[in-house]
Amino acid sequence: MNLEDKINIVKEILKDKKVAIGFSGGADSTLMAYLSSKVAKETLAITINNHLFPSDFIENTKNLTERFGIKHEIIDINFFNEEEFLKNDSGRCYNCRNLMYSNIEKIANENGFDFICDGNNISDLVIDRPGILITYKKGFETPFIDAKLTSKDIHRYLDLKNIPYSKSTTCLATRIPTNTKTTPEKIKRINHCENYILKNTKCQIAKVRDLEKYTIIEVDNLEDLFNSKKYDQINAELIKQGFKSVAVNLSQIDDDEFIKINYTNNSFSYQLPFTINIVKTKKQLNGIISCTNEKINLEKITVHENGLIEGYDLETYETALDAFMDILPKLRRNI
Repeated sequence: MNLEDKINIVKEILKDKKVAIGFSGGADSTLMAYLSSKVAKETLAITINNHLFPSDFIENTKNLTERFGIKHEIIDINFFNEEEFLKNDSGRCYNCRNLMYSNIEKIANENGFDFICDGNNISDLVIDRPGILITYKKGFETPFIDAKLTSKDIHRYLDLKNIPYSKSTTCLATRIPTNTKTTPEKIKRINHCENYILKNTKCQIAKVRDLEKYTIIEVDNLEDLFNSKKYDQINAELIKQGFKSVAVNLSQIDDDEFIKINYTNNSFSYQLPFTINIVKTKKQLNGIISCTNEKINLEKITVHENGLIEGYDLETYETALDAFMDILPKLRRNI
């Protein structure tokens, strides 16, 4: 299926509906808002200001919704008052999305918007993002997943249509290691350091991993960082902010996520970075041939509890990839 066909599936899903969108101004929600503005009966973008996003986050969402001519609601929730979230345990992303989506759902329902969706795409399902379970729990629609659009597809379409979007919309709390408490001081330092890197380089994405005394920075333009020797200047500023040592991740950030399976002799395999809840996944599937605590066997697919997905008797790579994408939204992971 080509890109335009996938986009047309999304348009058909949104067509003539009153669509409410969880809106961050990043690539995914921007494309959803853009397409909805073209075909939906009415569109409402709902943005959560949780005080954990980059500095220009809210301003970007305002600019984009004005550009698309759609309604925009901003909900202020100070996550520094949410003790469960601040614990920063393995359920952080789940708790975060639960808080945000509960409020999005409330605003959408109060305003008569009966189709609530988010920008999750199919490549999000092969990444360790437990918040997807809240999307399922709340019953939010996922048109990009239905159309099998990847992050790479979405970025390509936005670029083709010259649609602007923010490349830096991820929660700053994700820069803090799990089981290390999130504090206002840490978030303030991370935000300052990331803003400094973005202001003084050609990078469009910068992440400063806060390891208390040490930090690892990640950027999307290593060449600019090293060729211009800006790392000396950045190192000095981050040391000034209290880090004793600054390291650079030599793996350049690439947010063009797509799905590539291991395919040979009509079979494929893919190891997911999380384990599968067999009991809950079983409830989502039809055509189960056999099931144990360790795996579920379907006609051509086996789902293993350890996150390994295997497929058989699939004549082409495209057929195998399609079968894998079909099973992904039905999987229920452990946190």
